[in-house]
Amino acid sequence: MTSAPAPSPAAPALALRRVPRRILVVVTRRIGDVLLATPLIASLRAAWPAAVLDVLVFAGTAGVIKGLPILDSVIEIAERPQKGEQARLLRRIARSYDLAISTLAGDRPTLYARVAGRQAIGVQLAGAKHLWKRQLLSAAIGYDDLDTHTVVQNLRLADALGIGRRYPVQVACSDGLAPAVEAAVGESPFVLVHAYPRFRYKMWHQAGFAAFAHWARARSLRVVLSGSPAPDEIAWLQALRAQLPADTLDLSGQLSLAELGTLLRRAHLYLGPDTVVTHMAAALGVPTIALFGPSNPVKWGPWPASFAEDRSPWARVGSGRIGNVHLIQGEADCAPRVPCLLEGCDRHVNSDSVCLTGLPASRVIDAAAGLLNDR
Repeated sequence: MTSAPAPSPAAPALALRRVPRRILVVVTRRIGDVLLATPLIASLRAAWPAAVLDVLVFAGTAGVIKGLPILDSVIEIAERPQKGEQARLLRRIARSYDLAISTLAGDRPTLYARVAGRQAIGVQLAGAKHLWKRQLLSAAIGYDDLDTHTVVQNLRLADALGIGRRYPVQVACSDGLAPAVEAAVGESPFVLVHAYPRFRYKMWHQAGFAAFAHWARARSLRVVLSGSPAPDEIAWLQALRAQLPADTLDLSGQLSLAELGTLLRRAHLYLGPDTVVTHMAAALGVPTIALFGPSNPVKWGPWPASFAEDRSPWARVGSGRIGNVHLIQGEADCAPRVPCLLEGCDRHVNSDSVCLTGLPASRVIDAAAGLLNDR
């Protein structure tokens, strides 16, 4: 797909002193934030192909972008650095870059960008409380956590630099699968199910996944499970596995993110909750069903592979389909209404969300049938 040109501001927010030879992009947050920064990274690479382009991320989130040809290296820092670790990072990056870009409005990413770049730009909140961070940067653009999709928010930094946009989300894929995995997957068509999100408040119920899996198998689609090696996730998936068709292939804990990207490319269909793997499937063009509960789809809905507009693909309220992605929003008789933007009904990440626990499998199966029929 050819990316659409960027909307052209009257003038860039940051006038560069020279063509940048070294660029650092700071995305020290969750793994989904890292993945959704790749359109900005691709835009920087297209604008300055000869520049060294590095990305600074939290340890444990780099796997989703390592190996992408649009970047040169990934620098990692612990989310909660040990004594001395942050000081070593600051010494390493200090004034090492002509341009540093923070995609986040927080204190530390802003500081990292300021220390690293001879010129630094980032997103920032309005108000006197955040004035000191705006003053640290050479230029800042407004940050919107409600009505602007994360991809669009990041691409507005490209606008502020006066460069064109590249909309597609980039997914790192391996050169192949391990021989044992390749043999287990075989040539039969399959649906890939990533059932377990990092946080419980984004979780659908096992009965729904089981009903979907048996429907898929009746359509001659084998079910393949993916998941991390985390013990609680493995235990949950083992309980789910007992309810699934006998020939279900469980690859949880066996794939890197790059290998998972390679496997996703071959899937006939994908089902998952609000998690980075769902974003990966959407970006790779896989027919994707994304299950959303209390989260804001305007901000965090999966970016469809062919979508290239200066807006979110998704409305805040309601389900729908854009391109290869069908987003299903749960329903509940709640106050406030769905999506409430809260982390579960008990207001913490390990609580249930009734909009998802009450979501019937029939809605998911109907969406899957539509995607498969189009395929």
